[in-house]
Amino acid sequence: MNQRLQDWATWAEIHNQPQIWRDWGKSLDVAGLRAWIATLDVEEIWFCGAGTSAYIGDILSAQIKGTKSVPTTDLVARPAHYLTGARPLVVSFGRSGNSAETIGTLDALDTLAPNAPRLNITCNSTGALAQRTATTGRDRLVLLPEATHDAGFAMTSSFSTMLITALALFDAPCDLASQCKTLADQLQGILETYSPPAPPKRTVFVGTGPLAFAAREAALKVMELSAGSIPALWDSTLGFRHGPKSFVTEETLITVFVSPDQPAAQYDADLVAELRLQFPKSRVVAIGPSGDVDIAMPFGPAWASPLCIATAQICGVIWAHGMGRNVDDPFAGLGTLSRVVSGVQLYPVAP
Repeated sequence: MNQRLQDWATWAEIHNQPQIWRDWGKSLDVAGLRAWIATLDVEEIWFCGAGTSAYIGDILSAQIKGTKSVPTTDLVARPAHYLTGARPLVVSFGRSGNSAETIGTLDALDTLAPNAPRLNITCNSTGALAQRTATTGRDRLVLLPEATHDAGFAMTSSFSTMLITALALFDAPCDLASQCKTLADQLQGILETYSPPAPPKRTVFVGTGPLAFAAREAALKVMELSAGSIPALWDSTLGFRHGPKSFVTEETLITVFVSPDQPAAQYDADLVAELRLQFPKSRVVAIGPSGDVDIAMPFGPAWASPLCIATAQICGVIWAHGMGRNVDDPFAGLGTLSRVVSGVQLYPVAP
């Protein structure tokens, strides 16, 4: 394959993130949406999505008290378990907004919780998630800039911008324009200076709290872009010792996303030291405040998640390109995975 690294859409989408964030931070109607959310009579706030979109919910629920992540892949399989008697605000994430589970969730809500308010956050104006947003006061649609509708298989700018959007609406109030500028400047620096290690035989990502789920997304990016050629595991910093550490062999790359919070940062540092002692032939990289990749996290770990994950995005693309993979469509010709999940048969929801 003669394609240059810079010619891949996924590479461009990773590098477009700083400017997308700067512009979006100035245009999102945070005040209006937060005011609408404050008027709702709901018991819970659910973050719903599938795959990377579900991991957005995991990061958010680990950061924001009183919220929970309900993957659409769980909800569609057992709709009555989740929706019967529930009074949630359902926040749905979708790059395309057309996955089978997105449609199945909308159908289940129509049948079992028609009065539950919905906030649909998507990158595609023509997708089901956008088109099926009610025009009444019950629902709201947040349509992200067209540039976030990634053409590549792997979600990059779509993931980060949907996450930042939800943090702006549900985390503590902030000056979003200023905060996005700071994050964008940080990411610009990472993109200009970060140099990935050589492709490993296998890799591990760990973290604490929101950064544990950032680790999950980072691991997925490496597996997706390498079409499974580089096995990747994720776990929490303290959970890793309870069995999953058996995944580590010689020449495993281990990345620890270091929290800015205490005592989480101390547990992260202890694990880094332990792994370097126990696995001297493996490379252990700390990413975070004062880490090998030094990333300041003034707004907390959830807001810093896109910065940490960007390093895995970069690694995944460079490693896949070096292996001769089709970076924008790693499963081309295989028919096993597709950019928008297909092949799911939806079944009726009984009222």
